[in-house]
Formats: sequence, structure tokens, C-alpha cells
Amino acid sequence: RVIDLNEKNYKHALKKYDMLCLLFHEPVSSDRVSQKQFQMTEMVLELAAQVLEPRSIGFGMVDSKKDAKLAKKLGLVEEGSLYVFKEERLIEFDGELATDVLVEFLLDLLEDPVEVINSKLELQAFDQIDDEIKLIGYFKGEDSEHYKAFEEAAEHFQPYVKFFATFDKGVAKKLGLKMNEVDFYEPFMDEPVHIPDKPYTEEELVEFVKEHKRATLRKLRPEDMFETWEDDMEGIHIVAFAEEDDPDGFEFLEILRQVARDNTDNPDLSIVWIDPDDFPLLITYWEKTFKIDLFRPQIGIVNVTDADSVWMEIRDDDDLPTAEELEDWI
Repeated sequence: RVIDLNEKNYKHALKKYDMLCLLFHEPVSSDRVSQKQFQMTEMVLELAAQVLEPRSIGFGMVDSKKDAKLAKKLGLVEEGSLYVFKEERLIEFDGELATDVLVEFLLDLLEDPVEVINSKLELQAFDQIDDEIKLIGYFKGEDSEHYKAFEEAAEHFQPYVKFFATFDKGVAKKLGLKMNEVDFYEPFMDEPVHIPDKPYTEEELVEFVKEHKRATLRKLRPEDMFETWEDDMEGIHIVAFAEEDDPDGFEFLEILRQVARDNTDNPDLSIVWIDPDDFPLLITYWEKTFKIDLFRPQIGIVNVTDADSVWMEIRDDDDLPTAEELEDWI
């Protein structure tokens, strides 16, 4: 099911599928290890292609040397990256190359860029989302030019940033939104930020999201883990490990939230929270690299180039640091 894309067949493939997912790879070496790694990557794509075939999602591969002309034509730049063509857009997949993660990402991409909220129950579901960036706007209707600008802005960030809208006066009142106004919610914060100077153009909304995308506390997610990791602060990350489903981990996460809320206006502070349960295959690697025990909460400063790190000494799970102590240590 995975096509070897070239100058002759790429136009047909782009027409045939609603979405086309391409792996841009370097030429495969003849050694056994490289061949095996490539086969495993191919298996991930084959399995995803099999699952998503009824959805009109195609998969292909582009060799950076053999198909250099085609790669340039299509705008493929980074070797080892996965690119998705959807209508006129080119989206780079920045997540873990695993079939389940890729399939979920592509299914999210198939959905409308804006989710409409028109009832109390839908509003409750919206309120439950607190670990990722979200925006919500109040508009007259789907034909409103301001809603269309909001929708077009959403396409720039789909599926990484969630955009919501309401056309319901009651829902807007509960959210404290005026007509054509948009609120921006940072992860783990109680109160949203009103985006100033309504109504907005598509460009103004895109610019605002880009400026505020790096949250004070952000969760490492399988679907965009590389983008988050590459967005470091002068070569370092403040990293916290905590299992949300574990009582000590949950308590530690609450302390991290408090630190984030107290420092929400500090552009120099951004903590990356990693729930080890989301990355079971990386636990041993992280423990070995950082020389820590991930069965208990941890916070440290990590150098992203050489993985050199310093970790806070938390002697006892029953005596976790306070928000003030954590802040002082950082």
C-alpha cells in the first residue's frame, strides 16, 4: 500500500487521495542495521495505510537522493520527516513514529479545523480540556467573515492546537465572550487571555498563537514530541516527570501547576511535563541517560545537546517540595 513516489506517479497520487502522507528519507545504506530500521519504518506506514485505506488517505516514500527534484517541487526539506498533503496545505508530522500515534494524528487532521459548541454538555467537555492550548470565539454564524478568518487561522495549527467556536448567546455568556471575541487558554491555567482588538484578521490570530504557543507548563505529547523538544530555552529544558494516575505524581503535578500559575507572565520559564505512562518504551532510556528513578516524581534541568542534567533531590515521596521551594530551586 505504500507507494514509491517519483516524478511520473506523484500527480496521480495527489489526485487519488484526500490526504497523502509522505516519508522523506535518506538513501538506505546496504548494511543490515540500516536495512532493518528502514523495514520497521515501512511496517509502521504499511499498517497505518491498511487501517486508513477506507478514509482515502494514501502513503508514500520519497528518496532524498533519487527523487531530489521531486522533493524540491513538493517542498520536502528535512530527511526522516513525515509530510502530509491536505488540499493546498503541507503539514509536517513532528511526533513519535508509531502506528497508533500516526493514525490518531491523521484522523484528527480529517476533522473540521474548528469544533462548534452549542450546548451545556459540549461546554462541560470543553472545560475538561486543560492540558493543551485551546481557543474559543463567539460569532454570529458560519457565514460570518470573522468566523471564516478564525477558521482559516485554525487550519495553520490543526491538529496541534484546538480551535472552538460558538454561535449560541447562552454559551457565550457563560464564557464571558462578546460578539467576534476570541479567548486564548494556556494549558493548566484557570483564566483565559482575551485576545485584544477584536474583530481579528486571520494573520492577527496566527501571529497571536505563534507568540503565545510556548506555555509555562506544557505536556510532552507523542503526536508533537519533537516540536516541543526542539523548542528549548537557549539549549536547556526544565523537565518534570510525574505519573498523573499515581497519587504522588498527581500531587507533584498540582505543585507544578501552582508554579506555572504564579509565573504565567514570565517568558523565561517553561516546564516540560512528561508522564512516563505516555512513553513506556522510553522509560529505561530516560532512567539510564539521566540516572534517575521514574517510579517517583522528578524535576531537573537538561542540556538538550549532550543530555547533561541536574536533578532536584526529592528525598521522600511523602515530603514533596512546596511550590515556593520548587520555584527557588529552578
